[in-house]
Amino acid sequence: MKNFVVKTIANAGALAVAIWLLQDITLTGGSTGRKALTLILVALVFGLVNFVVKPIVKLLTLPLFILTLGLITLVVNALMLLLTSWLAGVLDLSFHVHGFWTAVLGGLIVSIVSWALNVVLPDED
Repeated sequence: MKNFVVKTIANAGALAVAIWLLQDITLTGGSTGRKALTLILVALVFGLVNFVVKPIVKLLTLPLFILTLGLITLVVNALMLLLTSWLAGVLDLSFHVHGFWTAVLGGLIVSIVSWALNVVLPDED
């Protein structure tokens, strides 16, 4: 359970950094508390998307991973961020990613920051 909480906090922090750095990734809301709750919920959706959908996409695109020496990971991460944005819209969460190239850059930022946060934060069960 502790590992799940740590990964959710890392995802929320990584998404917050991407929102802060890129003006085309938006998180709107009334108060700071409402934005924080929305960010945690979006982090949960993002974690669920990465847990369920990303392995399937990676398996289906395995030849592209080999052909591009893993650079297709940037595109897969962007697609996962766009899927999270779409699901957030369906769930009436005020998180949106505007455009594919913003998603590529946002996916890169989220990957780097979540890796760094997972190194720093404890992950014991």
